[in-house]
Amino acid sequence: MDETREQVLDFSSSLKDVWRLLNDSERELLRASAEVQRYKKNQQIYAEGDEATHLMCLLEGKVKIYKSGVGGRNQIMRMIRPVQYFAYRAYFAREKYLTDASAFETSTICLIPMKVVAQIMEHNYEVCRFFVHQLSVDLGIADERTVNLTQKHIRGRLAESLIFLIDSYGLDDDATINIYLSRDDLANLSNMTTSNAIRTLSTFVSEKIIALDGRKIKLIDEDKLRKISKLG
Repeated sequence: MDETREQVLDFSSSLKDVWRLLNDSERELLRASAEVQRYKKNQQIYAEGDEATHLMCLLEGKVKIYKSGVGGRNQIMRMIRPVQYFAYRAYFAREKYLTDASAFETSTICLIPMKVVAQIMEHNYEVCRFFVHQLSVDLGIADERTVNLTQKHIRGRLAESLIFLIDSYGLDDDATINIYLSRDDLANLSNMTTSNAIRTLSTFVSEKIIALDGRKIKLIDEDKLRKISKLG
């Protein structure tokens, strides 16, 4: 409990892009209202149909946003990395959540009541601009991914997903992508069946684009991977 409270008091360093836009009274309001919660691996954070009550900011870990589809198959819509905001669009739209979110690994999240965010936005134009910008960026990414995942061939879709993971989470010292997805998750991210994801990964290995070690994916030829993604 003490450690969590300490994180609440120190979360301003993680939320510095918003924190710098606030005056002293707004910072105190945010500090008093925010809470920090930890989620275990695979623990659900919110579910489709839930009321949108909090702005969430991932402080540590990885979170996936997904949508349940036909036959129980999930489509991963977004992967959240530190420090990204999520879970607030539905509140602004006056909707319930249209997606689910769960912790991909043990994660620490700062939760701020949306009523507090809305209260601050009533008097702070810069905070309004910040969230308009955030929503616009997210919408652009969503539009681009929708087109790519419906129009690209399987190779292009998988290549794009791998690049998306590289750009989001980076590479370890040995060029391994810094997130270990199951084949099911990788397929769900790429809008394809698990069997197609496995076959395409094997093809990339034979072409010496990547190397596999269980869930670890090591990048060998990034230029070729990006070319496959671009050509679709």
